[in-house]
Amino acid sequence: MSDELVELARRLVAINSVNPELADGAPGEREAAQFVAAWCDARGFEVELVGGDRPSVIATRRGTGGGRSLLLNGHLDTVTLDGMAGPLEPRVEGGRLYGRGAYDMKGSVAAVLLAATGLPALRGDVIVTAVADEEVGSIGTETVLERVRADAAVVPEPTDLRLAVAHRGFVGFELETAGVAAHGSRPDLGVDAIVKMGHVLVALERLDERLQSGRRHPLVGTASAHASTIEGGEGYSTYPSRCVVVGERRTIPGETVADVERELRDVAGDAELRIGLHRDPYEAPLDHPFVELVRQTSGVDALSGAPFWTDAALIAAAGIPTVLYGPAGDGAHAHVEWVDLASLERVRDVVSRTAIEWCG
Repeated sequence: MSDELVELARRLVAINSVNPELADGAPGEREAAQFVAAWCDARGFEVELVGGDRPSVIATRRGTGGGRSLLLNGHLDTVTLDGMAGPLEPRVEGGRLYGRGAYDMKGSVAAVLLAATGLPALRGDVIVTAVADEEVGSIGTETVLERVRADAAVVPEPTDLRLAVAHRGFVGFELETAGVAAHGSRPDLGVDAIVKMGHVLVALERLDERLQSGRRHPLVGTASAHASTIEGGEGYSTYPSRCVVVGERRTIPGETVADVERELRDVAGDAELRIGLHRDPYEAPLDHPFVELVRQTSGVDALSGAPFWTDAALIAAAGIPTVLYGPAGDGAHAHVEWVDLASLERVRDVVSRTAIEWCG
């Protein structure tokens, strides 16, 4: 087991970088980004911090010229610490590193940093981007892509050492029904917005049933839809004048936001529909030589898909062939989170061999 890898992963996990969009007063990514920037600068990378108050790091190991470039992208933000015991006190037990972000995905950031540091002289550039805000709006990767271009990319999100070349997208939405507030004793005056929403929720359930029994993508399965939160009502003895449901529609490659909006308008009926944050699904060209290269360096027989959304979709949409390959573990967004340290070493080694073959 590499002591250097364990120590770097531990130091990253110990930094509180909870996304401030997920918890009031959370510190965000600044301290983690400054740590990564200083670490890279001390090892001869060209380093740039971008993004203002929520910075991301662009650390470039320049090649000698004439080779292809490789982007290694990982996020520094985490979800909240709620319900965790010692989330910022990383500990190693039984070959696992425990702590918030160990699996998702500071362990991977440590692995690619060490992979890039240990490379021999290459012709092409190797660019490590440690970004903000993947857990919410991906402003970090969006900012980075305004400045960075590469010939291929690896996103080491936790895939349990599977090579993933597709994942679902998502469309957030709100549905609102309107009622008329009145005293509970005056049904002649009141209109119940919550009861009206009940019919909408039934229609949403039926949509989800159709999606999950419908078209299936060979790597990521079917689309889905669900309600996430519901709010409404003013008091026990008052007809509710308003009810709002927030939901999410998961998309598969080939589906668009316009497709989803048309579906949801049918679900909404007389309710108001508002489309929120949305991201496209991702699918790499399976016959691209970079996909085959990573398949060979990783020793993976079969390509797979990931169930969750990642910044790989943004990178691929920028015209950069992108794959997902990351460590094993458990507990992303859960109360107990850990990453398998042997798998982190494997990620480091596969990324290193990929860079040598692609950029050399």
